Amino acid sequence: MIDEVDEIKELKEKLLLCEKERDEYLSGWRRAKADLVNYKSEEMKRLEEVVKYGNEEIIKGIIGVLQSFELALQSISDEKSRDGIGLIKNQLEDVLRRHGLQKIEVKVGDKFNPMFHEALIQEEASDNSKNEHEIILEELSGGYMLHGKVINTTKVKITK
Repeated sequence: MIDEVDEIKELKEKLLLCEKERDEYLSGWRRAKADLVNYKSEEMKRLEEVVKYGNEEIIKGIIGVLQSFELALQSISDEKSRDGIGLIKNQLEDVLRRHGLQKIEVKVGDKFNPMFHEALIQEEASDNSKNEHEIILEELSGGYMLHGKVINTTKVKITK
């Protein structure tokens, strides 16, 4: 009878030990599963970013070509040539727009914002706007965003 009591006691201890090990393994498995789910989620976000901005360098290069078209349009006096180059420029803009590029809109009188603008020239404010500082006087070169991220700031002339 004493042997049976000792044996039952020993079995209960083994059972408690097994339950403790089981809980540790189950807890570890749950953490590993949660880590895997988090890793997959982070990788999906990273891949979306790669797909979204993977063509950024190519688009930056094409922006230079687009700006050259704008300069050409300003210097051409022949109406037919200007119309032809304007059509090509518009086609190029449409292709870039479909790939997430958008022009940063700037108006004379807007407040300078270093997140979107780069001040190349500062000029004294006129008499009627002496109190206003860092107001855009002129857009010198267009700026662009790719999927909401600034990839090329707008070059502007501002007041001191």
